[in-house]
Amino acid sequence: MSLKTIPDGRPFPDSSMPPFSRTVLRSLTVLRSRLLLAGLLVALAGGLASGCAGAGLPDLADGGLLRIGQVQGTGTSSPLVGQDVVVEGVVNAVFEGLGGFFLQSATGEDDGDPATSDGIFVTGLDGPFPDVVPGRRVRVEGTVAELGTAPPTLTAIRAREITPLEMLGEDAIPVAVLRETPASPDDWERLEGMRIRIEAPLTVTGQSGLQRFGELITSFEGRLFQPSELAAPGPELEALAARNAARTLVLDDGSNEQNPREIPYLASLPDGWPSHDAPFRAGTELGPVTGVVDVRRSGYLFLPVEPLEIRRQAPRPEAPEVAPGEEDLLRIAVLNLENLFNGDGRGGGFPTPRGAQTPELYELQQAKLVATLQAVDADVVAISEVENDGAGPLTAIRQFADALNAAGPARDWRAVEVAEGPGTDAIRVGLLYRKGRVTPAGPPVWPDHPIFRWGSRPPLGQAFARPGGTPWLVVANHLKSKGGCPEEGHPNAAPGDFDQGDGQACWNAHRVTAAGALADWLESDPAGLGTGAAILAGDLNSYGREDPIRLLEDRGWADAFALAGHERPYSYVFQGQAGRLDHVLVPAARADQLRGAAIWHTNADEFSGFGYAYDPVPTVWRSSDHDLLLVVLRP
Repeated sequence: MSLKTIPDGRPFPDSSMPPFSRTVLRSLTVLRSRLLLAGLLVALAGGLASGCAGAGLPDLADGGLLRIGQVQGTGTSSPLVGQDVVVEGVVNAVFEGLGGFFLQSATGEDDGDPATSDGIFVTGLDGPFPDVVPGRRVRVEGTVAELGTAPPTLTAIRAREITPLEMLGEDAIPVAVLRETPASPDDWERLEGMRIRIEAPLTVTGQSGLQRFGELITSFEGRLFQPSELAAPGPELEALAARNAARTLVLDDGSNEQNPREIPYLASLPDGWPSHDAPFRAGTELGPVTGVVDVRRSGYLFLPVEPLEIRRQAPRPEAPEVAPGEEDLLRIAVLNLENLFNGDGRGGGFPTPRGAQTPELYELQQAKLVATLQAVDADVVAISEVENDGAGPLTAIRQFADALNAAGPARDWRAVEVAEGPGTDAIRVGLLYRKGRVTPAGPPVWPDHPIFRWGSRPPLGQAFARPGGTPWLVVANHLKSKGGCPEEGHPNAAPGDFDQGDGQACWNAHRVTAAGALADWLESDPAGLGTGAAILAGDLNSYGREDPIRLLEDRGWADAFALAGHERPYSYVFQGQAGRLDHVLVPAARADQLRGAAIWHTNADEFSGFGYAYDPVPTVWRSSDHDLLLVVLRP
């Protein structure tokens, strides 16, 4: 396919193209001015037929032949649904996994209306179709249909007869070039079924659907951030969400198969999949991508027809060092263990309700987490999502401490143990510490508030002191998740726990109540250290500008990463958008005692296939779905 454009974006008629008539030039100028996709430059490959647009198209009265744009119409649904039609065009892509192919108006045969798409999906007959290949002219007779259950849907023709005509070659497939970010997701509608070359830079921003569906979330203008990480609920958040929607482009392998063994558009990777040599992390930059605009699962998808060009692999980061070499500092790590369950503690009891399904996978999961913690210099670790199985040598938290000691180099890890959880959830929070570095000051403490009896796990606090220093109360937290939205009549749901459409998802009222209860409890000085000597750490299931975090800030708590000067920190990626569910908050009155903070991005940006369930190598990469946080304080 040849793509020719001059600097202002008009098609460039070089010596290989027949001369343009004034009519064609005028129609192209109108097309360029009316396209919703800013910067979408139509580059027609292989040359136009001489004369007016539409030259060479049989008369509409001749067998009722319609232009594809007439079938598509200007709306999200065809005006001819249910009617029989006959169209001709050039095959621009064949996807046997979708049960059909895409047909596009040949050069000069479009309907001249930039509000209509010139491509359409053809399905309905048993394939494969050996004579239907990209670049072949085809006549299709069939019934117009909309495929999908909710708008947008894919306009298609359920074919009764497919007649392959002359072979024109791939250079005959018209290609449009996109060089800028779309203004709205709706802009893809008038490109549905058409072949597009995206020259605007794309960034890998999420791979959550790659293994199961062959989907890759990419974005224009760099990676995406959760709107509620950057803005409080309101107009600014809504504008960020709308902009994210416009910037998002989901690539798909063009198959309905789940758990595909190979993805054609990843063929440029050395192994055809992400590997430790080519990890394909979020943040990886892609070169130009050529494919077809599809509509499935109530959204627009892009189906590459060529392997992706990797312009820059996002590098894997080294373990962070904060105030290296400085002694007498308190170093606190925060890590969500992603459901670390150890069965019965004796090698049996698998599969467990959560986490690893076999003893071997449990050992691998634990080894990856051990490698992560041993790589950073921490005195205390606040953990979440560890099995809530009491106290003693058979518990998941005690055996995790034992595994840390067995692996070394630090062999003085201890667990803060409480016999009854606290709490009744299947998982709990926990605290680990290095006995040679810090000393517990007093017993562990936790609040007895009704909000922590269901949903939010009870916080667990323990005061630690460095030799010769004053103690800090380190409080591990894990508030109610955003998922599992309540149904009407749920006994634990307040009105504000239903999704309010404000970017905070479900159970926000529950988390707000928990945050307030946490602030009240700490103001009561539960460890007897005096107020203002505590650190809040853990998974608060709230992004940076959501109500629970802002409530705590109003109550005198400060974000350690904002104090340390981090711009747009993140520790978690959900549906391609980065943000922080994990936080470390310090008393604003003692902010000057913060020495620094870091996030080690070993997990959130990584391909899920490097997790313990798939990768037998016990590396730090994808040891959890949350990144590790590290903060350093002067005691």
